[in-house]
Amino acid sequence: MKLINKTNNQILAEKIEVADNPFKRMKGLLGRDKLEKGEGLHIIPCNNIHSFFMKFEFDAVFTDKKNKVKYLAKAVKPWTWPKFCFSAYSVIELPSGVISETGTKTGDKLEFIEQNKTCNQEKLK
Repeated sequence: MKLINKTNNQILAEKIEVADNPFKRMKGLLGRDKLEKGEGLHIIPCNNIHSFFMKFEFDAVFTDKKNKVKYLAKAVKPWTWPKFCFSAYSVIELPSGVISETGTKTGDKLEFIEQNKTCNQEKLK
């Protein structure tokens, strides 16, 4: 899945993983050494994160149910707890620097785009 900032037409990530069950949400990015450029994790539902036991900094974008940006946490360092965002419904964790590089701001509208795999098929005769 791809993530685009529809407000300023910037791509935030080319490959978004979804953490939408209790186990995936609890694990989050734990155990990883980094997020590669273009990667991200969408934690849903979620309005609060921490970086305990993390090995790297990351950016976090808190959104409501309509994917409107409610809060931004830039360069979240390991072993910290960013501000709790009561109005958020989900959080997208991205490589550190993506928020600034893409000019993403509170109030922006984001869009998730499913990327369909295409394959060549021979026509049946």
